[in-house]
Amino acid sequence: MSEPSSSVYELGKGMDAHNLTMREIRSRNQKTHDPKFPTRVWIDEDNTPSGIYNSLTIILNTGGCRWARAGGCTMCGYVAESVKGGSVSHENLLTQVTVALDYEKQQNISCGQVKIYTSGSFFDEREVPSVTRKSIAEIFSNRDRIVIESLPDFVTESKISDFTNMNLSVDIAIGLETTSDRIRKDCINKYFTFEDFTIASDVANQAGAGIKAYLLLKPPFLSESESITDMIDSINQVSPYAHTVSMNPSNVQRHTLVERLYFSHGYRPPWLWSISHVLRETVKTNVIVVSDPVGSGSNRGPHNCGSCDEKVFHSIKDFNLRQDPSVLSEPSCNCQDTWNFILEHETGYNLPLLH
Repeated sequence: MSEPSSSVYELGKGMDAHNLTMREIRSRNQKTHDPKFPTRVWIDEDNTPSGIYNSLTIILNTGGCRWARAGGCTMCGYVAESVKGGSVSHENLLTQVTVALDYEKQQNISCGQVKIYTSGSFFDEREVPSVTRKSIAEIFSNRDRIVIESLPDFVTESKISDFTNMNLSVDIAIGLETTSDRIRKDCINKYFTFEDFTIASDVANQAGAGIKAYLLLKPPFLSESESITDMIDSINQVSPYAHTVSMNPSNVQRHTLVERLYFSHGYRPPWLWSISHVLRETVKTNVIVVSDPVGSGSNRGPHNCGSCDEKVFHSIKDFNLRQDPSVLSEPSCNCQDTWNFILEHETGYNLPLLH
């Protein structure tokens, strides 16, 4: 398995240009963040193998993803929201959890599932120390399910057991992005391989945990049709290893290579029609496929023509819970003709055909 050691980040590994460019872009970020507050907290509904749950989602503010600090993924700007200095104390991380629990009380919603993200790897002990991990497992031991985000390198049975020993159903969320090693390396700039993902999946299964795979719709440098084909192929290929796929349509985040391409008229986020199309095409796959289009309807997020965006977005959210493809056919708009033209004529050398 690829190790997240310093050698992975040094020059001569075939990812030099992306990493150098990403570091230069990220260096422009001047914002600072309070280590006592999580990056974000919200409550929503999730479709799980155990049914639909109210979910408390917590994005802990850590020192940031170590791969992102080396350069990182072309579309990911979350490290710009991390505390500078490389680490956050155990006490401050637990204070962030308390803030999230207070938010849950204020909403007066009981959440059977908790999702914990760091915009990096919860299992990376440079981001979240082992003592913090064990404390968080105890804090949420009264819940039914917990989702934990990690790169595959850090997934071990001993770390998972901190949660399974609390009788929690555990899912490991891994940002695989695509099953194509070429696209993951050349378009997304992520260092691990599909084989690394399958190994982590085996480790998780042996520890009694499930896998939730995150796949990226429309990385930079792919046309709309290429990105759809890659997503459908990836969902089919990942289904033996994951019980759920979260299809994440790319959006234009600050301090990223995608943002630079976007302002140079070299990138357009995916069409909402593309999301609906993939969901229809993969509904019979032996895996739950869901999508939450962040920034839907905005220029920086997945969007259609503007007039139909809200209807299509709500049909996608409805599908997430019901898994009924008929809801995706209800919205219609003249811009579907434009989308079909894009699929037929946009190529890698003329994208985006329509900004």
